[in-house]
Amino acid sequence: MRQVRRTANRVLLGLAGVLLLGTGGLVLFGGLGLPAKWHLGLPAGWPWHGPDGVLLSAHQRTRWTDQGWWWPAVIAALAVVVLLMLWWLLVQLRRRRLDEILVDSGDGEGALLRGRALEGVLAAETESLEGVERAGVLLTGRRGEPRIRAVLALAPHADPGTVVRRLSDEAVAHARRSAGLDRLPAEIRLQAVKHRAERVS
Repeated sequence: MRQVRRTANRVLLGLAGVLLLGTGGLVLFGGLGLPAKWHLGLPAGWPWHGPDGVLLSAHQRTRWTDQGWWWPAVIAALAVVVLLMLWWLLVQLRRRRLDEILVDSGDGEGALLRGRALEGVLAAETESLEGVERAGVLLTGRRGEPRIRAVLALAPHADPGTVVRRLSDEAVAHARRSAGLDRLPAEIRLQAVKHRAERVS
């Protein structure tokens, strides 16, 4: 599902970009007032062939304004477009936090583990690793297939490769075994902690 959403987002963004770029290019090209021989690439009946050209004539713009349904329909259509754009933006920005994890208890029933509890344990164990000053952990995905998103603030002397390897072999492995999961993917982002320069006398 996540991969489908990513693909849909990329396709929609690509189509929107191509549409806006193409329309903007045609408007710019038509509005520059270039000689007629340069207008061969424009669609037939294209209204902009000079700086004074307009997309819609005055008659076309005011054709329906005297109808009682016109302005309510325009406002409703614009409101729907705005709401759809806001929804799409919120979907992109929202990170779904996993509230519960389904743990295999061995009796066929299963048990539920609070996501925040596992996040706290993971963050504490990660911060105990050498070179890690702060750790933020977020669980996403589904109850039976959780995923880890971690942001680590590393000390200047830390070796990123060693930190990532120990995180995978220790903290993530412990969490995976505790929850009885076959796999527990982790996305790790590393940040360097800035320190003031030490004065040497």
